[in-house]
Amino acid sequence: MLSYVFIMAQYIIGWKHLANWEVPPHFTPNTFITVLIPARNEAENIASCLNSIFQQHYPKSLFEVIVLDDYSTDSTAAIVQSFHYPNLKLLSLSDFLQENETQSYKKKAIEIGIANAKGTLIVSTDADCIVPENWLALIASFYEIKKFKFIAAPVNFYNEKNTLERFQSLDFMGMMGIAGGGIQRRFMRMCNGANLAYEKQVFYEVKGFEGINHLASGDDMLLMQKVAAKYPESIGYLKNSAATVLTLAKPDWQSFLNQRIRWSTKSSSYREQLVTLILALVFFFCVNLMLGLLLLPFLGWKGIYLLILGLIIKAIMDFIFLRQMSRFFNRTDLMRSFISSFFLHIFYIAVVGFLAATVKKYEWKGRKVQ
Repeated sequence: MLSYVFIMAQYIIGWKHLANWEVPPHFTPNTFITVLIPARNEAENIASCLNSIFQQHYPKSLFEVIVLDDYSTDSTAAIVQSFHYPNLKLLSLSDFLQENETQSYKKKAIEIGIANAKGTLIVSTDADCIVPENWLALIASFYEIKKFKFIAAPVNFYNEKNTLERFQSLDFMGMMGIAGGGIQRRFMRMCNGANLAYEKQVFYEVKGFEGINHLASGDDMLLMQKVAAKYPESIGYLKNSAATVLTLAKPDWQSFLNQRIRWSTKSSSYREQLVTLILALVFFFCVNLMLGLLLLPFLGWKGIYLLILGLIIKAIMDFIFLRQMSRFFNRTDLMRSFISSFFLHIFYIAVVGFLAATVKKYEWKGRKVQ
């Protein structure tokens, strides 16, 4: 319990002391940016994503967009081709590799995109995302002035329709706080591939995804940790709600669990052992709480007292942290779902942690991967 208090306090303090970034007055960008968008069967989303990118308040002459079609069986490629922008390019993975040649399709897509990129700064997002109008201006100014080689930035969900989706939004806001607070305190480096930026040169300096290309996931955090190992002082978090990339939460438990299991399976490959230790401490704390709730009728008074104490401690720390994050994202409305999300979080951490350690195969984007 005390370890949980200490860990959460570090995130809360780290996020509070992480300076909010604004584009300086009269800033004139000089960085040519390549935006990479891996896409597989994203016909419903890719047009909105591209429209948001091409409405940027950033010089059209200073960025390009490369969409990497990952064997889509719908009209994703056709929709991209219907956009007639000179700085938009569509590349098909089928022109570079056989479909069964790898299970790390997203990493391969990014590698191909970087190899064909003109930009000195690579910015990645996902095809089901919408980016804000000052997204590239904020990233470019942060990069040019702070000189970071790898930049993480916020991602959040929107348009929630049910309890599960509101829970995901609260949980994801917490992840953003963990990422920003951990980077600021320099004890934990986490990020999300839907909003990342890094130098093209540094990608090759750390040999890209070499050593982690056998994993279906990890194109974000594992790459970040490789860069951090070489340039520990050059990792930054762009804290500004106007830089937040938006996407939709998973609509049902199956897709949600598949997503989180996919994310969790890379944890055994983390270079930073402290990250693994922290995740393990949180996992075992939640497992103990879950078992206590399930076995409540069989607990003695001492067990009930410890369970209540643990729940109160977790609730207080989580509430302080999520209230801080909900204010930053201007989503205080989500705090109305705090109680239900609090208990869902306990079971989710325990169950996903267990499944990530035992389930070796799962389905993602219509593929069976491991």
